[in-house]
Amino acid sequence: MEDKQIVELYWARQENAISETDKKYGRYCYYIANGILCSDEDSKEVVNDTYLKLWNTIPPKRPEALKPYVGMISSQTALDRYEARGAAKRGNGQIPAVLDELAECIPDSSTCDDIGDNIALSDAMNRFIASLPKKTRNIFLKRYFYLVSVTDVAKEYSMSESSVGMLMLRTRKKLKHFLQKEGF
Repeated sequence: MEDKQIVELYWARQENAISETDKKYGRYCYYIANGILCSDEDSKEVVNDTYLKLWNTIPPKRPEALKPYVGMISSQTALDRYEARGAAKRGNGQIPAVLDELAECIPDSSTCDDIGDNIALSDAMNRFIASLPKKTRNIFLKRYFYLVSVTDVAKEYSMSESSVGMLMLRTRKKLKHFLQKEGF
């Protein structure tokens, strides 16, 4: 089923919207959640919570692209669960590692109090990511959106861990320069 048809099911309050979402994006939601939580049980709960949040947000929202919307909700829900449990051990340490890596180039959210600033930063980040070569973009997203370890990224792309690390270091430097040029 096409994404627009699934969104229409939500708008019509048809319960099969959830089953259609599960068929199309269930594994995707689980992948995101498990990358953050590293727990089968918690990840399954996050997937179910994602469907509830979709049900509660569509309507009034009408996402243009369903997959990124579902991914964003899954990611936020998993991060909320991670924080609620206060489990520094979960996620194989990927959350603190990723935050440390990105801290050098992304402004602190406390400096972006205005919602307009946050939207502008989000837009700038999207433009930067879209400008990257496909392989670099995919590795960047795996590492910083899906929170995949450097080791797992290296295996998936048949690269050494040091090559992945160097690629991410160079990409973060480019991101920092790009954001400075954009006024952040």
